[in-house]
Amino acid sequence: MEIGLSSASFYPQVKTEDSIKIMKELGFGVGEIFLNSVSEYEYDFIKLLVDEKEKNEFKVNSVHGFSASFEPFIFDAYKRRRNDMMVYFKKICNAGKQLGAKCYTFHGMKNNGVRKLGLDFVIEIYNELTYIAGEAGIMLAQENVSWCMSHDLNFLRELREKCKYPLYFTLDIKQAYRVGIDPVDYIKVMKDKMVNLHINDKDEENNCLLPGKGNVNYERISNELEKAGYTGNGIIEVYRDNYENFSELTESCKHIQKYFH
Repeated sequence: MEIGLSSASFYPQVKTEDSIKIMKELGFGVGEIFLNSVSEYEYDFIKLLVDEKEKNEFKVNSVHGFSASFEPFIFDAYKRRRNDMMVYFKKICNAGKQLGAKCYTFHGMKNNGVRKLGLDFVIEIYNELTYIAGEAGIMLAQENVSWCMSHDLNFLRELREKCKYPLYFTLDIKQAYRVGIDPVDYIKVMKDKMVNLHINDKDEENNCLLPGKGNVNYERISNELEKAGYTGNGIIEVYRDNYENFSELTESCKHIQKYFH
């Protein structure tokens, strides 16, 4: 497993187009690109990122959109709103394709959405999303997110069993602990469909810390990933206020490499 970094870890201090060079200078050869605004979904901006990626010999593992602004509304009861939001979804799929990303880290619908809309309705939308992503040559990787339906293990099981086209998963460690669920329990649901991993830490007072600054049992998580046959990368994803100096990100990477091979 190669340890990478998410450009989200620099937000809002660093422009997305400048993040690749910084990540490479810090010793990261792979990462997740977080597109922070609607204008960053456009072809010309993605071409700029492609140029930066090639210039710095950097691999893009995954792409992540400004999800709260549109992803929940892909599941809206009002069809015209759904169609409008689908435009952004397609742009991010195309961005991932341009950047050579393996997957699209997807948040999806807010909590309680299934109860209001019905599971059959939700599954049909996922069928459309996974088909569009597949056509673009990218895997749709549903992330477990505390404020979304995807925090629910039963919901993730339903998606695994009922989606017509392949759906994949991103595990985020901090998001699991935010809802009081052991990350290992998510791995047991995601299994062989897990293609992306967000690594972070936590303690009794903080639900997101730089890896190595908290008390997460990485060895146990790593062992479970090995049992599940996980072959993807591990992406450090934290917030800008979780560290003072960029050099701490490099130190965190060195720490985490002891557990994830």
